[in-house]
Amino acid sequence: MVKQSAARPSMTKTLIIKQPLRLLMDFDAQIQRDGQQTSDFIYRRDRKFALNCEEHNSPSDPAHWLAWLGRFDNGSEQLAGTGQSTEQRWQRINSGFIALGAVLGISTMAGLLFYDGGQRINVTVIIGFVALQLLLALLTSLQSVMGWQPWRPLLNRFMPASNPALQPLQPALMARATQGGGLSFAVAALLTLLAMVVTQDLAFGWSTTLNTAASGYHQLTSALATPWAWLWPSAVPDPALVEATRFFRAGTNTALTPARWGQWWPFVSMLWLMWVVLPRLLLRLLASALVRLRTRKLLLCHPGLRALRERMATSVLDTGAGHNDADDLPDTRHNTLLQPLPEKAQLLSWAGAGTVTDKQTLPAALAAICPGPALNVGGLASLSQDQQAIAQLAVSSDAVTAIMLVRSWEPPTGELLDFLDSARHNWPANSRVFLLPLAAETREPSNTATDRQLQPWLRFAERCPPGFVTVGDITISTGLSHS
Repeated sequence: MVKQSAARPSMTKTLIIKQPLRLLMDFDAQIQRDGQQTSDFIYRRDRKFALNCEEHNSPSDPAHWLAWLGRFDNGSEQLAGTGQSTEQRWQRINSGFIALGAVLGISTMAGLLFYDGGQRINVTVIIGFVALQLLLALLTSLQSVMGWQPWRPLLNRFMPASNPALQPLQPALMARATQGGGLSFAVAALLTLLAMVVTQDLAFGWSTTLNTAASGYHQLTSALATPWAWLWPSAVPDPALVEATRFFRAGTNTALTPARWGQWWPFVSMLWLMWVVLPRLLLRLLASALVRLRTRKLLLCHPGLRALRERMATSVLDTGAGHNDADDLPDTRHNTLLQPLPEKAQLLSWAGAGTVTDKQTLPAALAAICPGPALNVGGLASLSQDQQAIAQLAVSSDAVTAIMLVRSWEPPTGELLDFLDSARHNWPANSRVFLLPLAAETREPSNTATDRQLQPWLRFAERCPPGFVTVGDITISTGLSHS
């Protein structure tokens, strides 16, 4: 007990730092390893874990199960390496996309803002590039939700032997990696933009081959600036700026003040922040949440988890090989006592027990109690005959009292239980059945043998509804033929 208490803090620490992906991989690796063990071993081990959780009032989820196994299993470090290596491999992939996105973001923004002093930086090109980035971000998230894997060739090159448990997660994992790379691209490009605004004298303008008026272009820029218009009004181009900064390929505008060409940079910066950086950030968070959600779902639907729960809930039968209980006799005492027979009753013969050709050969005591002939039920009798006998007794009186002759050396059967259950539902209330086991003199006539034969019938009467079935107080010893 002291060792368990001492180990609990380290187990808690392991559970805190373990991520869902690593937990899924470690659990799958342990389940695969259990396939090499005997079923008896894993049943006893997992049942012991369930009892330990119940004793200490601790959860019995896969994380605690793996931590509990890690305290006793020397191979747990190797299994933990499976999840850790998978997690580290995807961390390297994410880092590669982030680094590549940063390089591309710097070079792309530097290309968009290239200015040699003789031409203007076209804002229309930047708006089109922003729309392209937003479209790519949405398509990346869409392919993750649909389960499409455009990155499959790249994954097969770096991870040719992917774990089957990991394959359903690959679209979401790649979407998270690409969204991380896209976010790195967007942030690096924004920083490059701000750096070039500070260090260079950039001249912005707008131009298009389409027949677009300045008023229409102003409506476009105002719509794009809606998210930040209330926060930074100066970052929304006014109609005068739009009208004055339009340029044509074959013409020049010398009348405009040179400082006016640089007043587009607040709009361009906020445009990039709101429509490139923020969507990438939100979609990156969404991709991470989708990975965690699908990982937990795969863990809950894992076939090994279902089998583990069954093993934890199933009691293991211990034969007690270390203890010799041959001298320990079972307890044969029962609450049901032998009851005296009633004064008047209907006589039933179950499966031919006590069959006679002449009623006068029956013992006088039984003949006085049951003046009528015995009804044969069970055994060779059909189900319809059993139902006819039940119906016949049901109309004979308000409450049926019957004595059923049975063979004491034959154990009670399910057929007898079905017959009694049907009689209880069809007979009036307060009806009773007295079982009268018959002992054959040709078998074991001693009192000890008769007492032993009574025990199964006493236990059978105990399992029947209270007050309906009892065992008679005499065992008739007769030499009648038994058919």
